[in-house]
Amino acid sequence: MKDLEVMLKGLSIALRSRPTEPTYLLDIALQPSGLLAVSCSNFTIHLHNKDSLKLMGEYQGHSGPVCGLKFARASPDLLYSGSADGTVRAWDVRCPGTDAAQVFQSDPSHTYCSFDLSCSDLLLCAGTEQVNDEDSFLVFWDARKPSGDLLGVYSESHSDDITQVRFHPLDKDRLASGSTDGLVNVFDLSRGAEEEALLATCNSDSSAGSVCWSGSGYTQLLCLSHDEGLHLWDLKQLDTEEPLTVFSTSDARSLAPLPDGGGVDYLVGGRWLEEAQKLLVVGGRNSGDLHLMECDDRGLHLLRSLQKGHSSTVRCFQWDAAGEALVTGGEDAQLLLWTPGGEELSAGKRETMKSTSAVRLKSRPHKKHSYERLKKAS
Repeated sequence: MKDLEVMLKGLSIALRSRPTEPTYLLDIALQPSGLLAVSCSNFTIHLHNKDSLKLMGEYQGHSGPVCGLKFARASPDLLYSGSADGTVRAWDVRCPGTDAAQVFQSDPSHTYCSFDLSCSDLLLCAGTEQVNDEDSFLVFWDARKPSGDLLGVYSESHSDDITQVRFHPLDKDRLASGSTDGLVNVFDLSRGAEEEALLATCNSDSSAGSVCWSGSGYTQLLCLSHDEGLHLWDLKQLDTEEPLTVFSTSDARSLAPLPDGGGVDYLVGGRWLEEAQKLLVVGGRNSGDLHLMECDDRGLHLLRSLQKGHSSTVRCFQWDAAGEALVTGGEDAQLLLWTPGGEELSAGKRETMKSTSAVRLKSRPHKKHSYERLKKAS
């Protein structure tokens, strides 16, 4: 087990990629064999070499915002992307610029705002926006079917936009979903019907933004809300009388004081680092500075600050365990590679490609709900 603080201590900027267009970088997927896929606010997907950040290609098939990216495990030349245009597409990254190899769709009224691929590469799931002011759906496909035939839907577990779906990293039948209705649900898909498959409902008391499996054996679940709340639940306690909540706060921005006495302005996301057996949570300042924190039952603890990299809000990150490197992207259109002992070849003033007009993405104000209480509250 490696010490997380030691792993992060030596990080500094090694490389910086500046796209020619003023687009937000929204999500990053890592192919261990050499590629980074990056979704942009202009609905395109860029392929970069993960070591040089060189642009290797681009896909332009989506007609709406891209809501996620995922490389297949067994066939890492397949990249999946979900979009608000109502499609999940599979791309062959050996042929950049070509049309999608597969296209998965459901009802024409469905707009996807989240998607994921199971660890077995067999099952795709997308979460929809609210339909007809009352319904939202978890949609499932068999990824092996070239025709993209729909397997079925779950329709009763959420009442608003499903902002995140996350398959378990080790269990192909375990799925977590989060929604703006404030609920985070956990399913065992091997049980079939939705009512039987629903194992647990956790309440974030707010609009759930991102969900991350964590803990040894991935038995814990981290939820970050749209108003910077943070909740960590231990699913090993489902069959006990112990509370599920490991740690919970409605506002995490001031929990890890920075050297200047302030706190982070927002949370980017979380990731369980298997090699260190620690939960990494990344937060940022609106200036572009990044702050790397550990999360456990005591809350958030600042480990390392990364400064003079981005010039605006950071939207996404990926941890490359093999190289112990961090890749970050954000609203300044820059992709940054942080490595141990990295020394930027062309250091200079940070520049922003942030558009002053039309790059703004659709966002919703926080909705007020009459939340159901967590069955096993803290």
